[in-house]
Amino acid sequence: MTDALGVGIIGCGNISTHYLRLGSMFAGFEVRACADLNSDAAKARAAEFDLRAETVDGLLTAPDIDIVINLTVPDAHAAVSRDILSAGKHVYSEKPMALSLTDGRALQGLAAERNLRLGCAPDTFLGGAHQLARRELDAGRVGTIATGTCHVMSHGMEHWHPNPDFFFKPGGGPILDVGPYYVALLIHLIGPVRRVAALSLTASPTRTITSKPRYGETIQVETPTTIHALLDFHSGATITLSVSWDVWAHGHANVELYGTDGSLFLPDPNFFGGTVRASGKGSEIADVEDWDHPFGVSNEAHANGPQANYRAAGLADMVAAIQSGREHRCSLERSLHAIDVLLSILESGKTGAFVDLTTTCTRPELLGPEEAQTLLRPA
Repeated sequence: MTDALGVGIIGCGNISTHYLRLGSMFAGFEVRACADLNSDAAKARAAEFDLRAETVDGLLTAPDIDIVINLTVPDAHAAVSRDILSAGKHVYSEKPMALSLTDGRALQGLAAERNLRLGCAPDTFLGGAHQLARRELDAGRVGTIATGTCHVMSHGMEHWHPNPDFFFKPGGGPILDVGPYYVALLIHLIGPVRRVAALSLTASPTRTITSKPRYGETIQVETPTTIHALLDFHSGATITLSVSWDVWAHGHANVELYGTDGSLFLPDPNFFGGTVRASGKGSEIADVEDWDHPFGVSNEAHANGPQANYRAAGLADMVAAIQSGREHRCSLERSLHAIDVLLSILESGKTGAFVDLTTTCTRPELLGPEEAQTLLRPA
């Protein structure tokens, strides 16, 4: 892989293992080094995955690093991405890219000035199931989407994450943590959002950690933990989005889209695979025939059964885009628009009024099976 782009990671917490474990299946790049403000964390992760441990400054100046994956906590994303761009390197950031439009636009300007790419997770909409749904929509399977519903509900992160504090601080909460998966998917399928309205609440002022090693500790909740939002799209569609960490159990489907000629039922956009179902103008619902997409193949065991996990697909697509000169699908413009949507939802939850968005974007290109296969290393 002598022509591969060199990748470094800043932030060696829980999420870094996913990128390091799954990144090796993709072509065009290789992860060479990692860094963290906690040098012991960087050394441990480097030893685990046979990488070079660096200081943050050392990584930013390393000549063999072309792209830096920003896996810091959300409120550090913008500042760290700014430093990466200032060092002359491309950025691929965990979501959200920034916690304000001001910071997001500053990154947009800096990336343009330096002629650098900035990509941002989530990339799950590149999965086989969600690309199949896009193909069906583009083919007119259910007509024009008029309305729909999205639900992502659980009882929070303190039950499994070893250090859940940041999930309950400003910049966290379900709308900024799990909401991006749904908003990115909706932008992919329907396009940009025109305005939003929302209701929000915080069910409990504190949370008790029941995961190890901090079992029994109490943390303060500083952000809404339930949000019900209405998204009004430029296309004319209106979608209800409900996200909550205050629900023990529910029976809602993840994503249902209702068109003029039928309905489309999508699996959880937190994952890459699953079954897509559709109806015509009648009431009969049937599975959409799969199309053998490489990012829809189950490759991991989860509590709820086998799942497809191709995290870093968005990074691989950005690498291919850099090399070919095309736009990458997890683009800065779409990420900025998603931030606008998410922050406007939070603002509407405070004020009770509709909020008009000030950004827009295009839908990304479909990622079909053949092109997706080119992003993978040969077997």
